[in-house]
Amino acid sequence: MSKKSTYPTSTDHSSLCLQYLRRCGGSARLCSINFSLCVIQTLVNRKLVKIKNTGAGFFVELDETK
Repeated sequence: MSKKSTYPTSTDHSSLCLQYLRRCGGSARLCSINFSLCVIQTLVNRKLVKIKNTGAGFFVELDETK
């Protein structure tokens, strides 16, 4: 009989990352985000965020084109 995992899934982390970005005004430096690259890649693939190179570093931004 399989047990249900008590650890949050990547979907939970994705929603937490989106909440974090909303609290930060819609963008944050990629190096300052404490979420895994897998979570960020999932959000990019779902076209919820985009990565922007400003020349001074990479930023993760909410994609507001919806």
